[in-house]
Amino acid sequence: MRGSISISRVSFLAKKIVKTTRNQRQFSSVAVQRNNEVHSSFENDPIDITKVSVARPRLEQLREKLKSTTDSLDSYSTKQTSKPNPLKTSNLSWKQVLNSAKEYYGVEEDIQPNQDMLTDTFQRTHSYLRISLGERCNLRCLYCMPPEGVPLQPKDSLLNAAEIDRLTSLFTAGGVDKVRLTGGEPLLRKDLPEIISSIASRPTINSVGITTNGITLSRHLPTLVEAGMTHANISLDTLVDSKFTEITRRKGLSKVLKAIEDACEMLPKGNVKINCVVMKGFNDDELRDFVQLSKDLPVDVRFIEWMPFNDNGWNKDRFLSYQDMMTRLTYDEDGNVSSSRNGLGPFELKRLVDGANDTTKWWHVDGYAGRLGFITSMTQNFCGTCNRVRLTADGQLKVCLFGSAEVSLRDAMREGASDSDLSLIVRAALQKKKFALGGHGNAEGIKKANNNRPMTLIGG
Repeated sequence: MRGSISISRVSFLAKKIVKTTRNQRQFSSVAVQRNNEVHSSFENDPIDITKVSVARPRLEQLREKLKSTTDSLDSYSTKQTSKPNPLKTSNLSWKQVLNSAKEYYGVEEDIQPNQDMLTDTFQRTHSYLRISLGERCNLRCLYCMPPEGVPLQPKDSLLNAAEIDRLTSLFTAGGVDKVRLTGGEPLLRKDLPEIISSIASRPTINSVGITTNGITLSRHLPTLVEAGMTHANISLDTLVDSKFTEITRRKGLSKVLKAIEDACEMLPKGNVKINCVVMKGFNDDELRDFVQLSKDLPVDVRFIEWMPFNDNGWNKDRFLSYQDMMTRLTYDEDGNVSSSRNGLGPFELKRLVDGANDTTKWWHVDGYAGRLGFITSMTQNFCGTCNRVRLTADGQLKVCLFGSAEVSLRDAMREGASDSDLSLIVRAALQKKKFALGGHGNAEGIKKANNNRPMTLIGG
C-alpha cells in the first residue's frame, strides 16, 4: 500500500514521497531507443534558465510523521569499529617530490605561488579546492564507508585550522577561487565557522560551500551563513524513511528534509543542491519523486552515477547510467512518450547551458523552481575539463578523485617546508595527474585496482 500525506502545494509529492513499497518499473527496448533519439536532440539544443518564482512548501506533516524516530540522533555516538581494512594508498615522500621538482625545474631560489603551480600537463588549470575537515561521520552510508568502518587517525594527525588557513592562502595565491569543505561530516568539526570565515575573507574567493548529510545542518545554518558560507550540498539518496535507514544505517530523514528547506530560505537561489547517488533496485524508482522536490523549492537535484571506491560494494548489475535515468524520467512503463510539448514524459524538460568546468549536465522542468542535474562520472566523464584538487583531512594532496597517489602537505609543513617548497610540491604532483579516471579507464578498472581510500576518507 502507498502511504498518503497531505502537504500544502505539493500534491504529487504528498502521494508518493513516503511509500514503503513500490514495484520496480520495467521499460521496453522501444523506450530506450526513443529516449536515445529525444535525448540526443535536446543535448544539442541547450538554453539558459529563466528565473522562476514560486511558493515554498513547509513539509510539516512529513517531518512530524518522521520526527519520533530521530529525536535522539544528534547525540548519536560517532565511534567506529576497530577492525578496518588496511588502506592501500600510494604515499609519496614530500622531500623526494620536492627535490625532484627542484632538479626538474632548475629552481635555486624561492618562488612565489602562481597559476603555473596549478596547471597540469594537459593544460588544465585548477581553481577549485576541496578540503576534507575530518574522517568521522554520524551516518554510515553503504556507498561511502565499508561495513567494518574505516581507520580513524588521532586528532593531532589531522590538519588544524592554522594549517588549513596556510594551505588555503597558498592555493588562492595560485588561482583557486572556489573552496568546498567536506568530510566525513564537516559539521562535526567545532571550528567550522572560524575556518569558513578565514576562507571567505580572502578577496579572490567567490564561493565557500560545504557538502553535508544535513542531519545537524538546520541548527548550524545561521552561524555558517554569517561566517561566509555561500553554498550547501546536501546528500540524500531516498525519500522513504525505511530506505533511508537502510542506506545510511541510521535514522534521520525528517531532519535532512528540514535542512533542505531551511537552506533554501537562507541561501540564494541556485546555491542549494541535493546529491542523490542512484542505485538500481534501491532508489531508481524514486527519480520522479526527487524531481518533484524542485517544483516548489529552489533546490537543484543532482543524480549521481554510483562510483566504485574501496570496498563500497559497487556492482555493475546495480549501476544505473545517465541514459537509463533519463529513460525512467521520460517514459511510462509501456515505453510510451507522454503527449507533452517536448515529448518528454510528464515533464517539460529543457537542456540548459552547463558552466565552464561543470561536473553536471543541467536540465530544467518548465515552471519548476529548481534545476535537475546528472553527474555522469562513469559513462560520460568530465575529466577533460577537471579543475579540482583535494586535500584529505590528514593533509594528503590528491590530484584525482580516482587516483591513489598522494603526497603529504601536512608533513611538509610540520617539517619546515616553506611556501615556495609547498608550491613546487603541488606543481610536481599535478604533473602526474592522469587525463581521466585516475588512469583506470572505466568503472570496472577502478573497482579492480581497489587501491584508493574509501570515499569518507577522501572527502568527495
